[in-house]
Amino acid sequence: MLRPTTLSTCSPESEQGRHVFEITGYSKHKGMGHGPGSFIRSATFPVGGHSWSIRYYPDGYARANTSEDDYISVYLELMSIGSSVRASCDLRLVDQTTGLSSTVHKTELRMFNPSDSSKFAPKANKLFKKRSELEASAYLGDDRLTIECVVTVMKKPKVLESKPRPKIQVPPSDITQHLGNLLEQGERADVTFSVGEHSFAAHRIVLAARSPVFEAELHGPMREAGTQTVTVQGIQPAVFKALLHFIYTDSLPAMDGLEGDDRVEMIRNLLVAADRYGVGRLKIVCQSILCEDLDARNVATTLALADLHHCEMLKDACFEFIFSSRMDDVVHQRNPFVNMIQYFKRVLGASGAAA
Repeated sequence: MLRPTTLSTCSPESEQGRHVFEITGYSKHKGMGHGPGSFIRSATFPVGGHSWSIRYYPDGYARANTSEDDYISVYLELMSIGSSVRASCDLRLVDQTTGLSSTVHKTELRMFNPSDSSKFAPKANKLFKKRSELEASAYLGDDRLTIECVVTVMKKPKVLESKPRPKIQVPPSDITQHLGNLLEQGERADVTFSVGEHSFAAHRIVLAARSPVFEAELHGPMREAGTQTVTVQGIQPAVFKALLHFIYTDSLPAMDGLEGDDRVEMIRNLLVAADRYGVGRLKIVCQSILCEDLDARNVATTLALADLHHCEMLKDACFEFIFSSRMDDVVHQRNPFVNMIQYFKRVLGASGAAA
């Protein structure tokens, strides 16, 4: 049985923070006396174990006499020193009438390094908002400008060990055991077979389900006549008992005390019975056993049996054995079927010469 498989799951861990930086007296901050490049810094705020702030440039980041003179600039700045941070930010302006914010610049997930310019987002000289458009919009109200910044910091991935799903062990099928007990105990049997001096109680419905011959016999004229006892001729009691055992359990019974030729003879008789009653799987099982037990003494008899009962696989196995290096051993056996072997040898030899 396989041991339960262990499982672990890696999930991204992040922390998000939102900071609002409100600029009151917007018009009074213009031309702070220092011109472009001068900034106002928000209060420091924590997100993901790091400190951040917003830089607001009322006269733009760039120096004077450039095409950027008409822009305001806004940046997120990593204030913590030490290790780099993997994060993203969304810089927005808030509509003073509706209170809703709109994204002006979004920085996708990237590394913020506190020791160089990558600690800012967006990059230096990135245009933020044209002043003339801003002052004509609803982002300004009562001379107030509200900047909103959403920072998402990626933290160390979280690895969780998950317990395997509980399993309920299903026991092996025991239907054949119950059916075997049904046959052995004879409970509710509705037909009896008389075989020689022995009687065997059985169940019509089981036999009919497993054998087309039994189905025809037990659910045809015999059922209409109400016959309860069926006399079976031409089969030894031990063989018929083994046939019933296979029909109920789909397996051969233990053959204690049968060794060598006696066991082979029992399997041959079972093959004949399986052919007689149309129990196809039993017929193949018997062929398989006889194939494994082939030797120079019994191959001729087995071939004759296979030919008589249309066992093509067993016939092929016999021929393969016969026309192997042991051919001479087979011919020297005193067996009434050796003449048939010699006949096949002559026919096949003539076919080879003609070719």
